Amino acid sequence: MITVTLGTIPYPFNRAIQWLRFLLDTKIISESVFVQYGVSDISPVFDHDLVTAKPLLESKELMKIVDDSRLVISHAGQGSTTALASRGACFVILPRLAKYSEHIDDHQLSFARSVEQFGVVHCLTLKELEQVIFKPPLPFQRKLFEEPKLADHLSSIYSKRSTLIVM
Repeated sequence: MITVTLGTIPYPFNRAIQWLRFLLDTKIISESVFVQYGVSDISPVFDHDLVTAKPLLESKELMKIVDDSRLVISHAGQGSTTALASRGACFVILPRLAKYSEHIDDHQLSFARSVEQFGVVHCLTLKELEQVIFKPPLPFQRKLFEEPKLADHLSSIYSKRSTLIVM
């Protein structure tokens, strides 16, 4: 089984649903898929025989589904990524992008790039996602951000990007 988790923020991640539809139609995915879709438009895959979907789940219920999954395709939220890593899941993250109105900015892309050094795989294109489905990453074998803490790491990343304007 493949699990797709798109988060609960009030921005749809319809690009991920469209990619999932393509992957199902082309039989690149030919196994059952569970989708936690939040506010995304699930209609392109809702009636597909292989798809089961819910907008929201309790964390425990989602983690049980994650444990039963061959691969998890997740939005690139820090909380979800950290939870999947600490669970030892086999997962890939898809950053929400501002240019598609999937979030207010590209912080998920910045985050995905920053955790790549720890072995977290992210995809920016459908082609990259296809390759991950054919050859998934190994289950994550360590904790993310043991030292420094996640907040410290993100603070150091974002502080390097800001510029002080003195008037």
